[in-house]
Amino acid sequence: MTERAARLGSGQGAATAILPVVVVGSAAMAARTSLAAAYPLAALLLFLWIVADTTMLALLARASGKPGWRPVLGVLAGASLTVAVSSPPPLRAALLAMPWLIVGMAGLVLAHVGVAARQAGRVWRAPMAGLRERWERIAATLLPPALLRLATAELTVLHMALFRWGGAGDVPAEARAFAYHRHLAPMCAALLILSVIEMTVYHLLLSHWSRTGAIVMFVLSDLGFVYLLGFIKSFRFRPILLTPDGVRVRAGFLIDRLVPLEAIAGVDGDVRGEEVRATTTLNAALLAWPNVMLRLHQPLSRASLLRRKPAVERVAFRLDDPEPFVRMLRWRLGQGN
Repeated sequence: MTERAARLGSGQGAATAILPVVVVGSAAMAARTSLAAAYPLAALLLFLWIVADTTMLALLARASGKPGWRPVLGVLAGASLTVAVSSPPPLRAALLAMPWLIVGMAGLVLAHVGVAARQAGRVWRAPMAGLRERWERIAATLLPPALLRLATAELTVLHMALFRWGGAGDVPAEARAFAYHRHLAPMCAALLILSVIEMTVYHLLLSHWSRTGAIVMFVLSDLGFVYLLGFIKSFRFRPILLTPDGVRVRAGFLIDRLVPLEAIAGVDGDVRGEEVRATTTLNAALLAWPNVMLRLHQPLSRASLLRRKPAVERVAFRLDDPEPFVRMLRWRLGQGN
């Protein structure tokens, strides 16, 4: 019953995250039709109402109880800013013709910024572990949770791609790291070389027909190369960890899942094909056959945006040197060698 409730909760969470984006995007597209241009005032008010109503319903769906006035103010301010920025020229002209509406929307935005700045000041003065945690909590007072998660993920990838070229990986003091990136190095190097060749060919071909298209493709290719570089480098900087709480299975930015020690029934290197391909197996091995299998006696739930997935009964992954990991984990589990 608890597992079913968790699956339903995760499905509801995915719906409340995706549906508002779809509704607001559809409303923005409808605001650019000829009918909206013919009646800009009505289209503007309808657009504003749809954005505010959709985001407010999403807030109510996510909240466990009655939301406070600060989240409501943030939703209204976000809706006002969204409409002001994304409205097409006819609707923007209709907005400029109504100063009272501009004052009201600007007042909501300024009130939200003022409240968030005051709360950020309290966060800055509070004692915390480090500067990064301080800035993360300050950003949480200014930005919606979904936008904050997206911005954090983007900055993490960019920082990994552009600024991390050496040093140790992301390993806590009490954890033991086990690498899995060495067997991926030749394939990753080949992938980067092919990406550079593809970028060069696209740029040369498009430059003969359209300079603008070549510039756009060049920018997109550069961004894709940076993201690919950050993704490949994350394999080395995010190894699999054996912590006091369990095994933290990681595969770069793709997978980061903690398997508690009390949930592990055993570990071995005997990996059979039918078990790896089973829907109840979480296969974290990348571009290779796994050489470590964790067998669980307490299944772990997992969520999916598209469909329900069965609980995880086994976790498979590949290590460059699996023997020390298997030996140490068996010792932790009290199973000897």
